[in-house]
Amino acid sequence: MSMNDNSLSTENIQKLQSWLTEQVIRALETGEAGPNGQNAREVLQAAYVKSKVSLSAGLRKQLFENVLNGVMGFGEIQPLLDDPDVTEIMINGPKQVYIERSGKLVRSGIVFQSDADVLRLIDRIILPLGRRIDAESPTVDARLPDGSRVNAVIPPVAIDGPSITIRKFAKERLVIDDLIRFNSITQNMAQFLEACVVSHLNIIVSGGTGSGKTTLLNILSEYIPEEERIVTIEDAAELQLHQEHVVRLETKPPNLEGTGAVPIRHLVRNSLRMRPDRIIVGEVRGGEAIDMLQAMNTGHDGSMTTLHANSPRDAISRLETMSLQSGLDLPLRVVREQIAAAVDLVVQQARLRDGSRKVVAISEIVGMEGDTVVMSDIFKFEEAGLDDDGNVRGELKPTGLRPMFGHRLEAAGFKLGPEVFGADLISMRNPRR
Repeated sequence: MSMNDNSLSTENIQKLQSWLTEQVIRALETGEAGPNGQNAREVLQAAYVKSKVSLSAGLRKQLFENVLNGVMGFGEIQPLLDDPDVTEIMINGPKQVYIERSGKLVRSGIVFQSDADVLRLIDRIILPLGRRIDAESPTVDARLPDGSRVNAVIPPVAIDGPSITIRKFAKERLVIDDLIRFNSITQNMAQFLEACVVSHLNIIVSGGTGSGKTTLLNILSEYIPEEERIVTIEDAAELQLHQEHVVRLETKPPNLEGTGAVPIRHLVRNSLRMRPDRIIVGEVRGGEAIDMLQAMNTGHDGSMTTLHANSPRDAISRLETMSLQSGLDLPLRVVREQIAAAVDLVVQQARLRDGSRKVVAISEIVGMEGDTVVMSDIFKFEEAGLDDDGNVRGELKPTGLRPMFGHRLEAAGFKLGPEVFGADLISMRNPRR
């Protein structure tokens, strides 16, 4: 018998959705829905007609989207994944789903029915990747088919229930001109960074969580010449290099017996046997830092990586700490000498109070003075408070200092004029007599 919107309770609509979902799943299993489910919508329409339920166009459209998202996509959060303005999704249990939009965190109206629904979403994400999550291994890193980064945590370490954090992968890849348009970087800074990458300088991109480190690393990689062989190493593959000669390596978690793991450190060591011109590590977090430094010091110039730190000086301290975690019995001075010899440049990325992201410093590693690694800022962001709309005011400026490695840039064909480094500042510091 035909029913309309008024005669259907929320419970009955949920039952109808469950029944329609079963019909689509059965069609997928039998092949009736076509290769990769390309005819799933037609199967759903036929099942809806068979149900003899009459819904308004708006409710029917929403019902169809819920069914197809649940079967073919990622259920309740699929609309958030499809929304280009949403950059991050944070699920703090079934009833709290937050999103980041335009750099600001807001609570979405989406809820799950139970913890079990959140766990099913986690399984849907990680099972095709061969990853696992359970009480013995309650955290997992994974990625969606579009490259978006996923972290999931379940009890017992997640006290209030399963939690998922998704850093969305931009549908349109950003380029350096986009950063200039967003005022994240200046034209002179971009010109300088291009020269540094092409000239085979070793670069660390430093920044806090969500500051845009991986995005910037992706953009800088565009400057690597096409003829060079690049090896990328990541926990979960996110980098998108467009060069032809790229070998992508990804870590492997342990199997059910707790063996067979392949960590970043092993991949960094292995990459040295692969005749790379460049090694790009998505992020260094531990003892692999010393292997990365040694690679930079043994002929693999032009390598790049990211790490978590709040300033260029903090980045050096983090490198020291991670290198000391390698298990090698190295004196601190030796580690610092390795850093001073290996790293040429630290590019500091930050997410500011208003949600905007900027390159707030570009600093050169000059060398050692006593037991200290000496650095000098080439470019720096000078903040000047907030405007009436709550946006951070400030200016990205050269410091007036020329880098000590300027001869390497010239040898690669880059003759950057004095205006790039602040000619007016240089003349002020060196007035004519």
